[in-house]
Amino acid sequence: MALDLAPLISATAQGDRSAFRVLYDATSAKLFGVVLRICRDRDKAQEVLQEAYVKVWQNAARYDPASGRPITWLAAIARNAAIDQIRRGRAQSLELAQEEGELEAIADPAAGLMGHADRSTLRVCLGELEDIQRDCVVLAYCEGYSREELAVRYDRPEATIKTWLRRGLMRLKDCMDRE
Repeated sequence: MALDLAPLISATAQGDRSAFRVLYDATSAKLFGVVLRICRDRDKAQEVLQEAYVKVWQNAARYDPASGRPITWLAAIARNAAIDQIRRGRAQSLELAQEEGELEAIADPAAGLMGHADRSTLRVCLGELEDIQRDCVVLAYCEGYSREELAVRYDRPEATIKTWLRRGLMRLKDCMDRE
């Protein structure tokens, strides 16, 4: 006999942690399969599944039994969380590629994109950056650190690191254009 999930979702909406645990135990394997098919990476799928259950906890009161089966509602949340993760990953990859391309254009005199871009000018321009911003740019683009690693290293949010990198690259470009 299948477990009736609607009362568990309703109890979860009331903040019942034990009902939420039973709901998780009853549905996590199926939802993990949904997420894994989309993410195709086991570790990412586990992260997305956790994110999906946080959304279930936060939005359980929005479930309307008249609108469909509970498992369909849960699967939609998991599916949307997985799709959001894929989109975030693509956007981050694109941004990182653009930033790397900007630094390459600044630092590579052979590229001929900026004719005057040589190593001594780059050193001078790097010297104009704030210490922490310069360190982040060098670690990211010369040492291969990710934004996540830099956020941990400097104990700052990833968004702050992203801003430092972007502003650092813009200041480098401006300086290189002046030199």
